[in-house]
Amino acid sequence: MPRATNLPASRRRKKKLLKEAKGFFGMRSNVLTVAKHHVDKARQYAYRDRRARRREFRALWIIRINAAARVNGTSYSRLMGAFAKSGITINRKLLADMAVRNADAFAALVKASGVK
Repeated sequence: MPRATNLPASRRRKKKLLKEAKGFFGMRSNVLTVAKHHVDKARQYAYRDRRARRREFRALWIIRINAAARVNGTSYSRLMGAFAKSGITINRKLLADMAVRNADAFAALVKASGVK
């Protein structure tokens, strides 16, 4: 009896992996064993960087809020402390967007917080 290899399924797996390696340089894109290693590594980088992106954006928002706060005569830490005391709950993403796009509203928010 001949050996069964389930060729359609294995071909599908290989095609799927090589499709994912499309655009890689040299043998990384067309040799199965090499492509497998580099696709795995690419997935590791993708997983890591999805988390790093969140850290980078939070840092960017804080930089933007600090710059706008300094234009309004205070610092980031004083401003966030004043927001906490006065009960203003607005997230950093919206604050940063307001600081960039609507400086007047940001200034009004700084004034409403009663920052010194």
